Amino acid sequence: MQVPTDEHGLIPEGLDAALTANARLLYAQPNFQNPTGRRLPLERRHALAALARNAAFPVIENDPYGALDYAGAPLPTLLSIAPDHIVHLGSVSKVLAPGLRVGYIIAPEELHFKLVQAKQQATDLHTPSLTQRIVYEVVKDGFLDGHVPTIRALYRDQCEAMLDALQRHMPAGVEWNRPEGGMFVWVKLPKHIDSMKLFERSIEQNVAFVPGGPFFANEASHNTMRLSFVTVPPATIDEGVAKLGTLIRASV
Repeated sequence: MQVPTDEHGLIPEGLDAALTANARLLYAQPNFQNPTGRRLPLERRHALAALARNAAFPVIENDPYGALDYAGAPLPTLLSIAPDHIVHLGSVSKVLAPGLRVGYIIAPEELHFKLVQAKQQATDLHTPSLTQRIVYEVVKDGFLDGHVPTIRALYRDQCEAMLDALQRHMPAGVEWNRPEGGMFVWVKLPKHIDSMKLFERSIEQNVAFVPGGPFFANEASHNTMRLSFVTVPPATIDEGVAKLGTLIRASV
């Protein structure tokens, strides 16, 4: 079930009794949500934490992008506000190396035990020891503490490069957000443009993005797309956005 959102993310007031009557859990990404890049304001965090204290279902906070804050103003996690009522997920994949696939869960003890059982019975018996040891060494020696500011500065510059390129190359009618962190820019196209069809044409120009439709739980908005700025340098970002702008103009 899709929860109500706006340009600031999830709207706690929309989680009324009718919407949550049969809910099994609430999944949220307060920091630089995928795919929109939105960050939940402080007052909404407190509202979600208050809901978690009384809800009949667990509130899951997925926070893989929290360290990638380009504005320099980190906000408290839901876990820090309501530590006994939040299931917190984290990962090193976004700040160290995607191939490691090492993450972690912080959960109430009784739920943590069940999660371990579910992982062993339904997913795998054990996360590979080698990748866990790599992460341990990186954390133990302090490398990660110095590495995160480096990639944060790099990604911030590439984010600005993408926003500047969008400003230069996109035609009228195209809208996008200005994320304060994370990895993504969320783009809204004119209503008559289907991003999946646009994707097919853009691949022919060696430009890739993620069409927005599959991100919607209910009725999809097919005139949306997710752009990522973290894997390519500014010159390549500009070239790719320019090609996208040309394709979009041809679709208008």
